[in-house]
Amino acid sequence: MDVKILRKKKMQLTLMFIIIIVITYLSSSITDFNFIESIATIPAAFTWIFSNLMITQDSFEKLPNILVKLNETIFMSIAATTIAAFFSIFLALLGSKTTKTNNIFSIIARFVASLSRNIPVVAWSLILLISFGQNSLTGFLALFVGTLGFLTRAFIESIDETNQSSVEALTATGATYFQIVSKAVLPQSIPQMLSWILFMIETNIRSATLVGILTGTGIGYLFDLYYKNMNYPVVALITATIVISVIVIELISNQIRKVIL
Repeated sequence: MDVKILRKKKMQLTLMFIIIIVITYLSSSITDFNFIESIATIPAAFTWIFSNLMITQDSFEKLPNILVKLNETIFMSIAATTIAAFFSIFLALLGSKTTKTNNIFSIIARFVASLSRNIPVVAWSLILLISFGQNSLTGFLALFVGTLGFLTRAFIESIDETNQSSVEALTATGATYFQIVSKAVLPQSIPQMLSWILFMIETNIRSATLVGILTGTGIGYLFDLYYKNMNYPVVALITATIVISVIVIELISNQIRKVIL
């Protein structure tokens, strides 16, 4: 019996492997992608990077302006995440099986989360760009909408994973809905929720760079400006500041996670 199961699994894996190869080949043919030529261009690409993307003394003159735009990007990401987290908690309470008030509100909350989560932040930027134009509000709203869907889904899962015994105990004593949520559900869920919020802050800082290119705001705007002007030393400096800031924020958030979890 075990031999038959192993053979069946082996056949399934082989079939999946063949399907992946066929899909890859068809995709390469349709898009005219040549894997061998791509590999051959890698040395030339690295040569260009080391020849052009070098930070020079002159590029450091732009550092104060770069730091201003970087701070703008970071604080916009934090604001979008925290405000989205506030609304996500209410949507998660309505959408969770543990705390839902009725099925209609639960379906609406899950639909809102699914819609905003499944449309990429870049797509939201393009959609909002048409209505609000190139400004900080567009970038903020794009990050806010994308974060709202992700955090709502994550918070729903966090609430559903709470210990049901405390909820049942409070229900048995005749506690109100708000008492159950505040005394049993949220105290258990908040550490995990804070962890997800920190994760989204990191993610949004990375996403905000690309959003800024589209909306003409923050560090993404500077990157796009100097790249189009072919001022590659400044582009290298901007890239370095983004990488360093993301690493520092990730280290800080990891330390916070160790404390709260």
